[in-house]
Amino acid sequence: PAPPLTFHLGLLCHLYSTITVNQRISQVDAFTDRPFSGNPAAVCVLSEPQPDDWMQQVAQEMNLSETAFLLRQEDGFNLRWFTPTTEVDLCGHATLASAHVLWSEGHLSPDHTAVFSTRSGILSAQKSGDWIELDFPAAHLKSIPCPEAVVSSLQLSPVAAYDNQVGYLLVEVETAAQVRQLSPDFRVLAQAPFKGVIVTSRADNKADEKAYDFVSRFFGPNCGIDEDPVTGSAHCALAPFWRDRLHKNEMIGYQASARGGVVKVRYDGGDRVFLRGQAVTVMIGELQ
Repeated sequence: PAPPLTFHLGLLCHLYSTITVNQRISQVDAFTDRPFSGNPAAVCVLSEPQPDDWMQQVAQEMNLSETAFLLRQEDGFNLRWFTPTTEVDLCGHATLASAHVLWSEGHLSPDHTAVFSTRSGILSAQKSGDWIELDFPAAHLKSIPCPEAVVSSLQLSPVAAYDNQVGYLLVEVETAAQVRQLSPDFRVLAQAPFKGVIVTSRADNKADEKAYDFVSRFFGPNCGIDEDPVTGSAHCALAPFWRDRLHKNEMIGYQASARGGVVKVRYDGGDRVFLRGQAVTVMIGELQ
């Protein structure tokens, strides 16, 4: 009879329209070659523009250090990054994860460069064997006295402190053991006038660190992340910093968080720094 057929056609149309507006979302571990290490990021390739408050709510729901949203445009992809509490100007691991998703899920051919329009200008990513190379802006450092809130929170006297002039403080300490053993008071650290604090030292000569040139950790209570597992944007400052001290253009950094991650850096001077990392997809879902 006609009425049941009409009902079923209407139901199918409704289901189809619901499916087409749902957004696929992937969770990717970045700066690692194995699941459950490195830095997890959520990546959502949008089929159409979405409101800012919706993207912020998705990031809060994912509750990762970063959720990336991509929207195809004529010359590449618009890319935005959100922590659970705010939008940020630059994020390395979620950009790495975004490039990985574009290539692995068929949005972009692996032999094509991924080009991103962001709040930090045009960024790009290229495949290099099993690695992904990011072209990022270099951060130039200015020596400053270390804020008392940072000294008190870290409970140590740093060798030196530097403002990277885009919201991060870089703190040099004497040994990698100090970096690894830090247990900051995040309530006190949040009183420092910085979005994030990078703590770094030369790598030790111990067997497990001989492969690395420097180690670091990143703390960001003022942007909703007490400790970020692996921070690509921090290496935009770490690469120029350690190049000047180690007299090497190519180095390997290890971020000594609980999850840990490896970032290869190349800095030849000037305004750009190149970061290399690996990435692996651990989960794919759908936003209703």
